[in-house]
Amino acid sequence: METQTMATIQGGGFLIESSTPENTFTPEDFNEEQHMILDMCNEFLEKEVLPYLVEIDQQKAGLMPELLNKAGALGLLGAVFPERYGGLGKDFVTGTLVNECLGGGHSFAVAMAAHNGIGSLPILYFGTEEQKQKYIPKLASGEMKGAYAPTEPGSGSDALGAKTTAVLSADGTQYVLNGQKIWITNAGFADVFTVFAKLDGTQFSAFIVERGTPGLSYGEEEHKMGIKGSSTRQLFFENCAIPKENLLGEIGKGHIIAFNILNIGRLKLCAAASGGAKMALKTSVAYAKTREQFKKPIAQFGAIQHKLAEMTIRLFAADSALYRTARWIDDKEHELERQGKGDDALLGAAEEYAIECAMLKVLGSECLDYVVDEGVQIHGGNGFSDEYNISRSYRDSRINRIFEGTNEINRLLILDMYLKRAMKGRINIMGAAMGVQKELMSIPDMSTDDTPFAAEMKAVANFKKAILMCAGAAAQKLMMQLQDEQEILMNIADMAIDTFEAESVLLRAMKMSAAGHANAALAGDIARTYLYDAADRINHAGKTAINGFAEGDDQRMMLMGLKRFTKTDNFNTKNARRRIAAKLVEEGKYFF
Repeated sequence: METQTMATIQGGGFLIESSTPENTFTPEDFNEEQHMILDMCNEFLEKEVLPYLVEIDQQKAGLMPELLNKAGALGLLGAVFPERYGGLGKDFVTGTLVNECLGGGHSFAVAMAAHNGIGSLPILYFGTEEQKQKYIPKLASGEMKGAYAPTEPGSGSDALGAKTTAVLSADGTQYVLNGQKIWITNAGFADVFTVFAKLDGTQFSAFIVERGTPGLSYGEEEHKMGIKGSSTRQLFFENCAIPKENLLGEIGKGHIIAFNILNIGRLKLCAAASGGAKMALKTSVAYAKTREQFKKPIAQFGAIQHKLAEMTIRLFAADSALYRTARWIDDKEHELERQGKGDDALLGAAEEYAIECAMLKVLGSECLDYVVDEGVQIHGGNGFSDEYNISRSYRDSRINRIFEGTNEINRLLILDMYLKRAMKGRINIMGAAMGVQKELMSIPDMSTDDTPFAAEMKAVANFKKAILMCAGAAAQKLMMQLQDEQEILMNIADMAIDTFEAESVLLRAMKMSAAGHANAALAGDIARTYLYDAADRINHAGKTAINGFAEGDDQRMMLMGLKRFTKTDNFNTKNARRRIAAKLVEEGKYFF
């Protein structure tokens, strides 16, 4: 059933447009069916996955495929696949929710995400009707397992630098592949692979390769730092001949498949990271409540309360940004469907919000890293022992800053995408930047507004001005050289990520307050604490960027402007964190 469409903004438009709480989707807006699916996912994890984490990490023969089969029987593998291909046909928000909940399943979460995401979506969105009918129903049920094979020894982030080749056979009936792929998730049991190769050595293209094809062989299981239960192997192609009809998409257009699937994958990774972080937080608060030092539980100490509260704050921020974006994509997909885009609608919607997807990938993976790192610290020496699950969470987390494009690549993409869209007339970021430059020459607005959250809304608006000032000046000063100034690009990206999270948190807190939600006051504490800390981070990133490209009067003027735009009201974050931690300890888990 299609949900009511909320007012949305264009991709990247949060930076130059205003949003309102009533038009912002939040986790508090989940419907009854979504809550039922959430309960089903939690039950699946509790009964089928968490009791067997040791066996999963030991890669017990047949266990992971069996778990995927069970998930398929519940409809979890094909939740968002169209019903005509054996899926449940659920909306994008529901699919995001499934990824989030099952993200607490450690290596299982990786195998599942690789299967129903990058392992299946290329065929679903770029396959011919015959290819879809042949593979998608079996992928949805779990009868077939999927994998995605882009990475090579010499090409990680530079996917287009692949060396694997494909040549059309003399009789025109087959493509013959030669080359090597590495770090392929699910390779030990996958039945179908999406493989990228250069046709005739130049045309980057995608192919469907089935397990058992002569000429396809596999390396041994990799010995990894974490996600040990995830099958990770190399693939070798030696005169591997596949039917001509297994070309996926158009010749020479493999990059379109790779980049479009990455947009969805980045958001899904944020969702899974959020689920993993909630599981780690639950583990940590349980330990803090029972571990006693100096004759009382460590959860009663301020230092531990600070950690628990900050873990909660970062999770709330990640969730707020995640589901805000998921709903934008959902609504854009429905809009494109009404325009007759058909199966291309979701890809178009994800491309529209590619900037937000890149930010989500970074903020989600770094939120998880923070939560598990502090979780180990809360456990003390026990956190370093494999007898405690937090050590597994710590090891499993680290890969997420590398998956789906490293966080450095994603940071570099953010401003790059903004500038490319500006040049194409898709977003007027330079016009907005010029407006901020004019404002810098005017007298600051000293007026006050005592309405609830007015000061916080003004702070977020000023954060955006700080970004526009830095980005606009950097683009004007450096022009084409800006692409080589990676440090400056990443500084501005950090400002954008913090601002997107800050606005998402604030809008959610305002919406909860207006609805009289039971946890509205704590959401307000989270919003004000996040903004207070974000102001300092944005100021630091902005100063570093400005000092990297500006000098003299221009530098002084921008630094003064940055100070103006990152000024916030004083707020007692210590007491706010204590209130948040008290509720967390009472509930024993993430409580939003």
